Amino acid sequence: MSTHPLPTDALLRRFSDIVGERYALADPADQEPYLTEWRRLYHGRAPLVLRPGSVEEVSRILALASETGTPVVPQSGNTGLVGGQVPDDSGTEIVVSLSRLDRVRDVDADGFTMTVEAGVILERIQAEADAVDRLFPLSLASEGSCQIGGNISSNAGGTGVLAYGNTRDLVLGLEVVLPTGEIWNGLRRLRKDNTGYDLKHLFIGAEGTLGIVTAAVLKLVPKPAAREVAVAAVATPREAIALFDRVRKVAGSSVVAFELMARRGLEFVLAHAEGSRDPLSEEHPWYVLIEIVSGRSRDEARAHLEEALGGALEDGIVPDAVIAESLDQAAALWRLRHMMSEVQLHEGGSIKHDVSVPIAAIPAFIEEATRAVLEVVPGARPVPFGHLGDGNLHFNISQPIGADKAAYLARWEEVNAAVHAVVTNHGGSISAEHGIGRLKRDLLPTVRSPIEVDMMKRVKAAFDPKGIMNPGRVLAG
Repeated sequence: MSTHPLPTDALLRRFSDIVGERYALADPADQEPYLTEWRRLYHGRAPLVLRPGSVEEVSRILALASETGTPVVPQSGNTGLVGGQVPDDSGTEIVVSLSRLDRVRDVDADGFTMTVEAGVILERIQAEADAVDRLFPLSLASEGSCQIGGNISSNAGGTGVLAYGNTRDLVLGLEVVLPTGEIWNGLRRLRKDNTGYDLKHLFIGAEGTLGIVTAAVLKLVPKPAAREVAVAAVATPREAIALFDRVRKVAGSSVVAFELMARRGLEFVLAHAEGSRDPLSEEHPWYVLIEIVSGRSRDEARAHLEEALGGALEDGIVPDAVIAESLDQAAALWRLRHMMSEVQLHEGGSIKHDVSVPIAAIPAFIEEATRAVLEVVPGARPVPFGHLGDGNLHFNISQPIGADKAAYLARWEEVNAAVHAVVTNHGGSISAEHGIGRLKRDLLPTVRSPIEVDMMKRVKAAFDPKGIMNPGRVLAG
């Protein structure tokens, strides 16, 4: 909870005057979409929600916040999963929404870059790249609503990390407003620049605690000539890893995605996602979704996929598989994966984990974490799924059938402790791609060394000595 004083009416008028009355939301009904995150774990209060329309207005907001010690919560598409983008219950934190900073400033097809403002929706960036025969490879289930400023501030991962890396790997330059209101124009398009510290990386993944990202130069890549998508059944995650090895040997860096899905998660999708269909004729305990691209032709991508799956079928690693015959079928297969998190809302309380372990440790992790969870909550329903190709799993646990949702969610920390102990034993991370926010803030010192936490605090103090930027997120105190 914030310890800052409540802003006075006079101060709120000064903030409102910066953006104009129309874009300074004080009515609780108008504010509501900005105060609750989509999983409904966090709901706060704010004296104002400001919607600046330019980097200059963001600068004036932070200059005034610095002058008066007013805490600020930056927000983009409000799709974050660790509670870092919504205000707390104190009523002291002003929300600064970047949604009006939504211009695509420049598309440089020859230079393979795009310069965009923080409020541009990810799906639009993908479309703008596609229009010039390029690809922006960041892809998330929320890409129709998430905004690039939030993607950058959380270092979003998504389904293309295996081939293209995290958001951090797709950013060449940034424009950032510092807590003082100063504007840093670091919108460089260079692939090579060894002139001192690479400052942009301080803000990528900082979750709005060091400044507000207002624009970015993004890295584009050649648009593939074709892509092929398949779903294959496997008996266990060990067979999934064996299949991954075969696919990589055949297709190499052309493997864009290799996603693991448990049958229970698929059943949730089939039950709650309208229009979804079981991809295979019989039920299987585990599935993998594979995407392979080719810069040359569909025939090449198809041949790679058929060679890998054919050999796995012959050797008994894969009992059944289906390759999409059209773009619509490929989209339908991907929808099964993308809906896996959303549909869990219909199954009651879900205690979620965004973890990573070495790929070889995934089977053991799933077995041990499942056992640990069931010892804590008998009847709980683990739903492991995610990016097997880069070691990142979403190990979510739905409540026992018929259980009381509130009572189950009250055991969040207890279940977390059981799962995270297994993660730690395998040398993994308790936050692979979602960040720390408020949800995992108090866990950070338990998984990072004292010197690491101290260095983070030093960076925070250097950039934000008054502690006004997203206070209480990432770091306690």
